Amino acid sequence: MTAVAEETTTFALVEKSKLIKSLRHFDMVFFTVCAFVGLDTLGTVASNGPEGFRWLVVLALVFVAPYMLVMAEVGSAFVMEGGPYEWVKLAFGRFHGGIAAILYWVTNPFWVGGSLAFIATDSWRANVFGVGHGTFGDYLFKFVFIWISIGVAIVSLRYGKWIPNVGGFLRIIVLGFFSFTVLLYGIEHGFAGFSVSDMSPTKAVFLGLVPVLLFNYVGFELQNGAAEEMDNPQRDVPISVLQSGVIGVLLYVVPILGIVLILPAKDVTGIGGFIDAVTKTFSVYGGAAHTLLVLMTICFVGTLVTSGAVWMIGSDRIQAVAAYDGSFIPWFGVFNRTFGTPVRVNVMSGVVSTLFCFAAIAFFDSGADSTFQVVLDIAISTTLISYVWIFPAALKLRYTHPDVPRPYRLPVSWMWVGSLLITAWVALGSFVAIFPGVLEKIFGVPYDFKDNWGVGRGKFELYTLVSLGAIIAFGIVGYILGRDVRKEAVASEGARTEPTHLPPDMGELPA
Repeated sequence: MTAVAEETTTFALVEKSKLIKSLRHFDMVFFTVCAFVGLDTLGTVASNGPEGFRWLVVLALVFVAPYMLVMAEVGSAFVMEGGPYEWVKLAFGRFHGGIAAILYWVTNPFWVGGSLAFIATDSWRANVFGVGHGTFGDYLFKFVFIWISIGVAIVSLRYGKWIPNVGGFLRIIVLGFFSFTVLLYGIEHGFAGFSVSDMSPTKAVFLGLVPVLLFNYVGFELQNGAAEEMDNPQRDVPISVLQSGVIGVLLYVVPILGIVLILPAKDVTGIGGFIDAVTKTFSVYGGAAHTLLVLMTICFVGTLVTSGAVWMIGSDRIQAVAAYDGSFIPWFGVFNRTFGTPVRVNVMSGVVSTLFCFAAIAFFDSGADSTFQVVLDIAISTTLISYVWIFPAALKLRYTHPDVPRPYRLPVSWMWVGSLLITAWVALGSFVAIFPGVLEKIFGVPYDFKDNWGVGRGKFELYTLVSLGAIIAFGIVGYILGRDVRKEAVASEGARTEPTHLPPDMGELPA
């Protein structure tokens, strides 16, 4: 047996005993596909037309490819529960691990309650059943949407994993059928098409689209949040990352190309772009078009639910690990004895998501208010910011922990180039998210701040920096409150790196 030497806590050892191995190679591939492929931003990318498609492909080559290779190495070598938190802790210390964890986690409740729930409601309202704005039905639909995602994260992973698995398959079915329909539509009506010159890069689209594309293209490390619940991480992490990456890129590239081919960019909206394209292309099915549109909308909402669920499963575990390791409020470090899941963090995520969602409906014009959009923008950008810690940690661990067995090992030059390249991309995306319009001004790109955000720069930066500061302050307070747990530090050999199995009749491990 080989293991990673680390300093952990007695609290952590107790909670780790509740973990149950249940993620196999098949589960890990579709778990990651579900995390990696989000249908909620397809319209935003497609609305930039052929140039948006160009940057989608370029970033697949210069961001996704090195990202996969780096995560395949670090994810199969350092296989402790809480993955990214543990990597940053080992590389830079507990405090940095705690800050990275809170930034990684907090995106998800705001994303589920502030973006996914609203997109799902709008799609349902348009094509399935009328749900009024600000009505009881509106609140109820969003509440159910949020808590389905939370419920999936709460139940035992041996059962809950099937929802992301279904979500991965659902993406393949939905996007595959849509792509097939686009082909039929093109044969019947002709393709709008575009010229090579339409794909010419511009600074404005590049700077505006990069954060969206990077947000689309992350998630390979998420499965490592449950690393000690994997059947054989050293064997399965590298191949599952590479397989899910190839599948995921194809699931973005093919349908977005279809949208660009059949709809002028001016007809594609950020929220309704995918459903807009579905509505138009499904006309090839004649009298069955409406029924198929309803079914596709239901499936689309299903993919949004599973997007929220899979990120809750992974990020909630990462935050719970930070808590039982003394880097966050200890009360949230408890894993449920029956389910083997961090129920307290799950519930915290659900409560935050629900309050954020209901506040948007009641006080911010159902999310349309500019102030709400600014806060939402920074709230869902924090995961991107967390990679400014996570990616360099992967490189540093090469030198601080050189003797750790690496079943998948990049050449040292590749590790340097890959880590620095992906860190540079997320640093650029994070800067643009926090300070939009600055790079445009430097490079002479026209940028109407008020037109883009509905507020002036001063108010935008005030809301953005206060929101970001509050999140980091929450993490610092959590770190301070974890000091007693840190005092109970013990040496540990870390996670086992050989496969272990529970006999079928053992059930849950006791605490």
